[in-house]
Amino acid sequence: MEEIRLLARRLLVLFISMLALIVVLFILLLTYKPSKNIHSPIIPEDTKVAEWRPKNVLAELNNMPSDVKMGYFLVAETSNYMGPSAKDSTMRFAGNNLACTNCHLQNGTQAGSASWVGVIDRFPQFGGRANKTGTIEERINGCMERSMNGKMLPEDSEEIKAIVAYMTWLGEDLPKDKEKEFKGYGALNIPNKVVDLKKGEEVFEKECTLCHGADGQGIRYTDASKGYQYPPLWGNDSYNDGAGMYRVIAAAQFIKSNMPFGQATWKNPKLTDEEAYNVAGYINSFSRPHKSNTEDDYPDKKLKPVSTPYGPWADDFSAAQHKYGPFQPIMEFYKKQYNIIKTK
Repeated sequence: MEEIRLLARRLLVLFISMLALIVVLFILLLTYKPSKNIHSPIIPEDTKVAEWRPKNVLAELNNMPSDVKMGYFLVAETSNYMGPSAKDSTMRFAGNNLACTNCHLQNGTQAGSASWVGVIDRFPQFGGRANKTGTIEERINGCMERSMNGKMLPEDSEEIKAIVAYMTWLGEDLPKDKEKEFKGYGALNIPNKVVDLKKGEEVFEKECTLCHGADGQGIRYTDASKGYQYPPLWGNDSYNDGAGMYRVIAAAQFIKSNMPFGQATWKNPKLTDEEAYNVAGYINSFSRPHKSNTEDDYPDKKLKPVSTPYGPWADDFSAAQHKYGPFQPIMEFYKKQYNIIKTK
């Protein structure tokens, strides 16, 4: 009988313990609130920056503000709206059939091709060519006179305002850590030698003729009024001899970061520094339109890039060396004579 009572007490204790456990679990279930972040893990700040991408211009074309859209067409179909093909003769500011986006690739969004992403925030800025602090409007007009071999747009014109609006739109929400990536061209270790034009020709024949043609005259769109799908690299319809791309170092930086088109990027170039250097010299060995009054460029001649191929200079190096190198002796001269460190 005693054993039965002992067993009953044990069963009662076990029942009470289980009942208490059930009550506790029930209370926990009633009061449990899931974390708001259960489906939204915290993303480290550096990961957020890495995920930022420039705008997909064509995908957003129909949703652009009207002035931004106008700016896009002016830079993407420059020949049609502001060049020799413009229906309105008063709007023929560009002197060739290039588009601004022939050099500022992917509609100005491609890193390593003097992208317009974030460019507005870098102006006003000092420029040695005019020896003064200039505006973005003046910089655009510099391209109109040189790369486009044309004439300046009125700075208060709707066209200038639209181009600035487009550039501003491209740079919206650009993270601080991405600014450097979209600035200028990629790096180039400048070979300490004279450009080898023969090797440059070999690179051109192997890597460039598919798009630019064996004669370097490019390929037009089917609708010729839209200009060139692949631009001419020399001749009457190319940039003139006052353009930045006429400098071998600048051209080599651009080429290494972007060419062959669709194959190379600034992070993953296809050409070596020497190949880009030689083919840049080869391309610029051909004739092209002449920019008048280039002797007035760089009022302070000490600020002239060493690869500027037209004089006068603040040194006694030859015109040939300023065009084809080697550039290191010129750089060393400016460091020793004027304590100026030059990289281009």
